[in-house]
Amino acid sequence: MRIAQIAPLAESVPPKLYGGTERVIAWLTEELIDLGHHVTLFASGDSTTRAELVAVWPHALRLGRPRTDPMAAHAALLETMAERAGEFDVIHCHIDWTHLPLLSRHATPFVTTFHGRLDLPGLSAVVQKFPSAPFVSISDNQRLPLQQANWAGTVYHGMPASLLQPSFAEGSYLAFLGRLTAEKGPEAAIRIAKASGHPLRIAAKLPRGERRYFKEKIEPLIDGRQVRITGEVNDTTKQDFLTGAVALLFPIHWPEPFGLVMIEAMACGTPVIAFRSGSVPEVIEDGVTGFIVESEEEAIETIRDRLPKLDRRNVRAGFERRFTARRMAEDYVKHYQALLRGK
Repeated sequence: MRIAQIAPLAESVPPKLYGGTERVIAWLTEELIDLGHHVTLFASGDSTTRAELVAVWPHALRLGRPRTDPMAAHAALLETMAERAGEFDVIHCHIDWTHLPLLSRHATPFVTTFHGRLDLPGLSAVVQKFPSAPFVSISDNQRLPLQQANWAGTVYHGMPASLLQPSFAEGSYLAFLGRLTAEKGPEAAIRIAKASGHPLRIAAKLPRGERRYFKEKIEPLIDGRQVRITGEVNDTTKQDFLTGAVALLFPIHWPEPFGLVMIEAMACGTPVIAFRSGSVPEVIEDGVTGFIVESEEEAIETIRDRLPKLDRRNVRAGFERRFTARRMAEDYVKHYQALLRGK
């Protein structure tokens, strides 16, 4: 098949640092090529891929200088996509909903993967305008605020099996990896670590809008000894960070659509201790790849009583069974084929 992948422009594909959506697009693109498909990637010019790269903007917007009007870049993306849409068998969009008016009037079949939360004001009204547009969710839980959409199915994220290598040795600290926002639960992670007597290492992105939260709530708790912050990590430093951990803490307080960091930890053989929210019950096999807890108190008890009994080899095996990029690509190919049959 001739497949177009339409990526956001905030980050390169793959991203230089933080960027879950762009990372997944990179993995999917490479696996589709390995499966024999011809893939064209519409993305920023600093992206790296074996696919045909259509550089719709010179550089990714978040780290690019000088600052760029994101609407201008997005308009360029949509126009470039429209000009070439007829060249493809299927177009796969990862840019929320902004392409819907354009592609709904085009003959080329397309599918949209939503990567974020779907309880945003106005999103339901927009989607209702396009009742025949097919969507793929990244977890069943993600769909709940938008059940009236034309859901083609759910495809869980996957990553290359060889990207992160596991360690089956016992770790020496608890890890927190993600954005430093209240909904991700960094305060809870710090309390859990302190109460359990384990050091906590934080590798995280600090969004501009969260700097006040960090200054007031997080920074006073970082002592440089028991609680340390390392900043953002890339794929190389991420492996050392995760394999060195006895467990990854994922104490979220929001409807997490998927939680890529959970499968990254599993790939390293590192179990995940997570609050029961959003996609967590779909991703974690309780007692196999980690533990699903209802409270900070239960998390502390789990670290003390259940975690030492868990075999890290089973964690890695659970990743290989459910969350590889090859499985993800094969699942998407089935949806592409269904679109072509529908056409």
